[in-house]
Amino acid sequence: MLQSLHVKNYALIKSLLFSPSEKLNTITGETGAGKSIMLGALSLILGQRADTKSLLDDSEKCVVEGTFNLSAYALKDFFIENDLDFEEISTIRREIAPNGKSRAFINDTPTTLDVLKELGEQLVDVHSQHDTLFLKKNNFQLELIDAFAGSAAELTSYQTAFLTYFKLKKALKEVQTNAESFRSELDYNSFLLNELQELNPQIGEDTDLEKEMQLIDNSELIKTNLIKGFQIIDDVDSGINTLLFEAIAALKQIQQLSPNYAKLYERLLGGQAELQDIAQELESENEAIEYDAARADELKTRFDKLQRLLLKHGVETAEALIAIQDDLEQKVSKVTNLDDHILALQKQVDTAFEETTRLATVLSTKRQSIFSALSNKIQELVGQLGMPEAKVEIRLTETEPTNTGIDEVSILFSANKGIQPVTLKQAASGGEMSRLMFAIKYIMADKIALPTIIFDEIDTGISGEIALQMGEMMRKMALNHQVIAITHLPQIASKGDVHFYVYKDTTSDKTISAMRILDTNERIKELAEMIGGKTPSESAYASARELLGA
Repeated sequence: MLQSLHVKNYALIKSLLFSPSEKLNTITGETGAGKSIMLGALSLILGQRADTKSLLDDSEKCVVEGTFNLSAYALKDFFIENDLDFEEISTIRREIAPNGKSRAFINDTPTTLDVLKELGEQLVDVHSQHDTLFLKKNNFQLELIDAFAGSAAELTSYQTAFLTYFKLKKALKEVQTNAESFRSELDYNSFLLNELQELNPQIGEDTDLEKEMQLIDNSELIKTNLIKGFQIIDDVDSGINTLLFEAIAALKQIQQLSPNYAKLYERLLGGQAELQDIAQELESENEAIEYDAARADELKTRFDKLQRLLLKHGVETAEALIAIQDDLEQKVSKVTNLDDHILALQKQVDTAFEETTRLATVLSTKRQSIFSALSNKIQELVGQLGMPEAKVEIRLTETEPTNTGIDEVSILFSANKGIQPVTLKQAASGGEMSRLMFAIKYIMADKIALPTIIFDEIDTGISGEIALQMGEMMRKMALNHQVIAITHLPQIASKGDVHFYVYKDTTSDKTISAMRILDTNERIKELAEMIGGKTPSESAYASARELLGA
């Protein structure tokens, strides 16, 4: 609901504050006084593009700010999705600088025109005499039927099933489309996999092979140095062990003379034992080293294969080759089981289609059950609006499942007796279509939560009793919805809970538009002038009082 609209420096408006009632607001005024200018300003915060020509004073920026009560609308998710702070009382602001740059804000957070427009469509519905494009769209007609049928739950259940079916069908199509390319890759992937499986690389193998090859290639050098080390330690004539034995014998003779000599003696004994152990290990290592030509060839062959595959796959370690092998196994397995996968997906698609079709039939049945009642209701309302011979028919054609069901609905309309109803796309636009749209919105307002509804002079071409009927219908709509009606008919103006008057102020150098709320006496005067002109007669005043019930 619109709580307030503040307009500054826009068109003929220097500064205007519009605070409408939550019920029916009627706006009247002289031709050219600026009634529709306010709508132009409102359209800026609803996401319409701006023009610097709209500035009253081209040296100052234009600011339009609207405050909305969002407590009745489920818009919190919209705010979250667009990184906006949600507040039940939210402010939308648009600024246009003299250089043409435009900025938009929602609760003081900068935003884009697309976001502003998407939000605006959920907050304000502006309906003018020629605003009948939506009426001709199949989706809008379905919304009307679902609102009248109360089929929101059935539609939600169907759309959930349809989304599942749509996703599965898309997945199946992708698999089928890609199946051929998968199969063409199978031979190559299988070849790569066989190479890796034949080699069967092991973790750390590349390092282990290099180490073992180094040992075999250097076996003679290793044996020579092992023997040399053994001989230095254990040679009978000049080895370390022989010399050490002599040192031990020398200290043995004096070790009892001092604790220090005893410790040195014990240490020499320990050193002798360690040297003897080292000599034995050197001898064992020497005996273990033997050049194995066959093993050398085997290692070199495997190392070369490993290096070739590392280079081929552009990796550096055996672990990376193992990861590639695992990936290839998955790819080959996926293609090998492709037919089974396609068959399983097809079964899921078939099951989802059956459920979608079942729920679509439930939804369609509920829709069709109200066709007669809805067409009669529309005929009744447009009859009250001056088209007593109007005829309305609703026809349904079954289609392939879409997000809205399996129904393509066409509302057929004829305003005159003896003329067969035609689709709304074929029907003439203008006053008749505008009144039809008004009747439909009247019906929808009773069924669903509509945004603030603005009627911009849709009463063109009607008068008398029909105008009274339209005004009364607006008043009933306003019991549950905020309605703003810009009108030139006293019958409609009199129905407003609040009556705003737009006028030209010429007291300054430049003519500007202004607006004020009329009290009871001012309303009577305004209604009398709308009936009888600038100098209304007493009978015009009497008619005004009668219309106002004052």
